[in-house]
Order: sequence, then C-alpha cells, then structure tokens
Amino acid sequence: MNEQQIRWDDLQIVLAIAEAGSLSGASRTLRISHATVFRRLSEMERRLGVTFFERSRNGYTPTMAGEDLTVSAKRVQSEINSAERRIIGQDLTLTGSLRITTTDTLFTGLLSPLLASFRKTYPAITLEVVISNQLHSLTRREADIAIRPTCKPPETLVGRKVSDISLAVYGQKALWQNTPLPLDLASLSSENWIGPDVHLGDTSLEKWMVGKNVAYRLDSMLGMQLTVRHGAGIAILPCYLGDADDVLLRLSEPIEALTTQLWLLTHPDLRHVARVHAFMEAITHGLRER
Repeated sequence: MNEQQIRWDDLQIVLAIAEAGSLSGASRTLRISHATVFRRLSEMERRLGVTFFERSRNGYTPTMAGEDLTVSAKRVQSEINSAERRIIGQDLTLTGSLRITTTDTLFTGLLSPLLASFRKTYPAITLEVVISNQLHSLTRREADIAIRPTCKPPETLVGRKVSDISLAVYGQKALWQNTPLPLDLASLSSENWIGPDVHLGDTSLEKWMVGKNVAYRLDSMLGMQLTVRHGAGIAILPCYLGDADDVLLRLSEPIEALTTQLWLLTHPDLRHVARVHAFMEAITHGLRER
C-alpha cells in the first residue's frame, strides 16, 4: 500500500507539466532538468499503473486521470502556500529574505538606489528582485512584494499608493532644443513615433497611440527611452525617467489620460511580517522623497 501512495513531489510534477504543456516548460518551473522531469513522471506512472498524459508533437495533454490529479495538486498547493504565508506572518525579526517583483523601468529610474540603501540599513535581510513586465503571483508566493504602476490593484492584495506617475512626450534634445515648448499634442501627429509593443502590457498607452505614425515598437520602456536618445523618433515616457535623462527633452505637458499610480503591494498574510513592514516603510519614504 505504501508503494501506491502519491507524494507531494509527484503532484508538483503533474501540475507543472499540465500548466506548461511540456516537459521543458515544467523543468523551467520546477528548476530541475528535463531528464529529471521525464524520469519522475515515468516512475510515478509505472508505480501507480496509470497514464497521466497523452504525448504528441504538440506537447503533453492530461488524460482523465491527469486532469483529476491536477485539480488535487492545485488544491494541495494552495493549502501549502497558505500555510507558508501564515507561518511567515508570525516572523517578527528583521532577518530572512524578501522577493520583490517590479518593472525594469521602475528599477532603473527609481528603485535601484533605494534598494541599495535598504540593504545597508538592514544587512540581515536578503533581497531577491525579479525584474519583469509580467505580473507575478503573490498568492502563490512567486514574490512577497510587488512594486507596480496600476490604477486597479488586485482586491486580493493589500498595500499603499505611493504616488502618481505622470507621462509626457519626449524627443532627443539636439533635435528639439530650439523649438518653443511645450508643444500641443496635435502638432506632433505627423512625427515619427516610437510605441509600445503588445508584450509591454500597457493597454492604456497602446490605445492612446492608435492613429499615430508608429513604425518602431518595443516591449520595454527602457528600450523606448534609448531609441529616443538615438533620434529615431518621439515617445511617451514616464516623467521620472525622461526628465532625468540629459539627452532627452520633454516636448509636452504631462498627459492626464495616461497618468497612473505607483503601488506597493503584498499578500494580507504577510503585511505584519517585520521585514515586509520595514521594506514598505523604507521604500515608501524613499519614493516620496524622490
């Protein structure tokens, strides 16, 4: 009977394959080798006498047994994550690690010096920073704290609005320094625009750019900034980024329709953790000063 038991490690394998649809995707999720995922799945299917996935050139598709086990795995994972958050929430010491997720633009333009200062103040706290434009799940503990521009933070999270983020049109200073400023946006309609790629995930900016002469798109605000620096066109950039760049010049007033909010967010179970509270206070204070 013991040989028939399903372990949590088994559930993780099945869940990762089901969500990724492939062994390679599961190996990246679990941070183990492709060969290890294959071996453990094969051993589990042999031990239990059940096939959990149909193999094809399109990937791995769960069988009925695989779907059943995936549902159970998600439920168990949710319980384990919840228990971890509750246990961590009892931590009242200024030690341990914090996993932070933010965008490349915020990290470069605002956060990097603040995180360095935080490390000097709290040397016993280890920071793990995930720089990505993709949202990470605080519920599944992919991160402990999210620092994100948003006007609608998820209702499942708690946190604080730090400030508004204004955006405006910027161009290369050498090309625009003799032009009377600020310019009316209508006067820029025929200019070459640098715009966001859909993978940037900024739907408000994408909608605002409709009708503009956009022949150059990037999935990174930092990439857009660099492209403007090289004189390839004009672009919408956060004012904290564009104003700090000596090569760029702000061509317009801040665009009210694109103003967003900067939030620090965490899971409710973590808000009383000492290191989380210390981080939120320090970064809020630092951002508001800047």
